[in-house]
Amino acid sequence: MTTLNYEYFYTWVEANLNLQLDAYKEKQLRRRIQTIMKQAGAKTLEEYSTLIHANAGIKKQFLDYITINVTEFFRNKDLFDNFEHLLVTDLSQKFDSISIWSAACSIGAEPYSLAMIVDRHDLPLKQNIIATDIDDTILAKAKTGIFRDNELKNVSLLDKTKYFKESDKTFVLDERIKNKVDFKKHDLIMDTYRKGFHVIVCRNVTIYFKNEIKEDIYRRMSQSLVKGGLLFTGATETIYQPDQYGLRKVASFIYEKIN
Repeated sequence: MTTLNYEYFYTWVEANLNLQLDAYKEKQLRRRIQTIMKQAGAKTLEEYSTLIHANAGIKKQFLDYITINVTEFFRNKDLFDNFEHLLVTDLSQKFDSISIWSAACSIGAEPYSLAMIVDRHDLPLKQNIIATDIDDTILAKAKTGIFRDNELKNVSLLDKTKYFKESDKTFVLDERIKNKVDFKKHDLIMDTYRKGFHVIVCRNVTIYFKNEIKEDIYRRMSQSLVKGGLLFTGATETIYQPDQYGLRKVASFIYEKIN
């Protein structure tokens, strides 16, 4: 059996794709690499890196698979409902206007969910919702505002009718909602974080990172929040001892910046 040279591959990916694979949990990452490499027909990581470099389709497949682009509107609806309640009853009462960052936004379902909440309650935005991801291809898809029916399973019939137009078995988001979101490329590990956010939503991404990377992300996100701002994480991403980041838990997977 061929021994796979992961050290070579991680170095190659960082140099050529600007992606730090050594930040991800090792066992999960290697399993995913082996799966996607076999699908491409490569027997070694050297061969696979050559294929990624030469074939745009294989490169896209690799980035999509490794960076976990699985999402839907109002994912974990009960948690999103709790978050919406806090946003409307608490946060909007404390601040005249709010600034929102949707980190690792994937195909855009999350920031557009936030934009629908903002529209539904006529919340004053300080600026458009900032939505970021590391993957250029995914960001391009997000900007289209076109979604499949299964990605809208948590959207009420009322909101589906109000905010979407059905077209050829897909659903096209209303331009008014699209225009509330600005998409930008951003690497949570390597890039700097803007400050002054009232809300940061970062869900279902830190679970794939090593603990030290995860802790650094939470620390930097806390520093990006204003006092009283909220951090909303994924349904498997409990922050243990949130006080070490200057946060306190206010609801399931929702944390408030306290200092």
